[in-house]
Amino acid sequence: MNRDSSSSTHDRVRTVGVEEELLLVDAENGAPRSVASEVLRVARRRGDTESDAGGSVGPEMQEQQVETDTPPEEYLGLLELDLHRWRDKARGAAKEAGALILASGTTPLPVVPQTFDDERYAAITEKFGLTASEQLTCGCHVHVSVESDDEAVGALDRIRAWLPVLLAVSANSPFWQGGDSGYASYRSQAMTRWPTNGPTEVFGSGEAYADHLRRLVDTGVPLDEGMAYFDARPSRNYPTLEVRVADVCLDPRDAVLVAGLARALVETGAREWAQGRPADPVSVAVLRLAMWQAGRHGISGDLLDPETHRPRPARDVVERLLEHVGPALQDSGDLARVQQGIERVFTRGTGSSTQRRIHSEEGRLDRAVVRLAELT
Repeated sequence: MNRDSSSSTHDRVRTVGVEEELLLVDAENGAPRSVASEVLRVARRRGDTESDAGGSVGPEMQEQQVETDTPPEEYLGLLELDLHRWRDKARGAAKEAGALILASGTTPLPVVPQTFDDERYAAITEKFGLTASEQLTCGCHVHVSVESDDEAVGALDRIRAWLPVLLAVSANSPFWQGGDSGYASYRSQAMTRWPTNGPTEVFGSGEAYADHLRRLVDTGVPLDEGMAYFDARPSRNYPTLEVRVADVCLDPRDAVLVAGLARALVETGAREWAQGRPADPVSVAVLRLAMWQAGRHGISGDLLDPETHRPRPARDVVERLLEHVGPALQDSGDLARVQQGIERVFTRGTGSSTQRRIHSEEGRLDRAVVRLAELT
């Protein structure tokens, strides 16, 4: 996100912006292409790496991917336009480099990732070995504006049990190294290899969260605070709470759905914090199980109920989420759009089910990848 995304929550809705990590694949056979450096050179020449109005195309950890981000918006309709605009900029630059962009949480075809030429990425790869050198996953990160560190952490403490539901509706990574993983989101599994990935405990204050981060860095395991790959975290660079659980979505409308739900969760959590309502003390261990369940089945099976932490049909759990954040959705004007998005996902399926359907139609994974890139 490229400009101040703070907003007063007293007189207008919180702003929301989205970062999308996108794969670069061959236009003929769908194989991952190590051309990010070239794509970014083309984008700079075209004046498309960033905009005065906000948004950018930039590097990610591997040469087979780039990242886009949008400016912060109050209206989800504008956010959807932004997502299309920045995908188009990435697509145009990739085309000149002989590649397509693919919005998939993992690359369906086999890959040997090549680290982007960056000092920090090189240090991470040297320290974390195979975990880093095999890391090629693409997420959708939603930034929601907050007014203070304490509000950010107050909301974080109260949304953590609901985050697996966002993974379920965004699941878009069924394939891994040329085969079907059996998961709706295998990206969520690959991310668990990082020692700082996953749910957070209840902190209670911005100061307690900051102390937790210092303790982690002081162990010498993570290189810095930027390696806090939590499911959600207060941003280091912006006045936002960053919700990081979702796969990058094949359909930009699904990214808008995730953003709308994330904003409503943060608003609901912040209201509960302001009212002094205690956070659910559910353990990190149980939340890891909830995230595993969401990644395994998406919306095609049971999810763990965020309040009872017992299995319930996914449709029921998603309806419970809508009920939980309904007042916030109503206040932001997002209720109808989010309800339509949920109906679309349950009718059409997630990105994961679309990937499997197209693979079945094509009979070959390489052809399926090219079709999926065209859909992106």
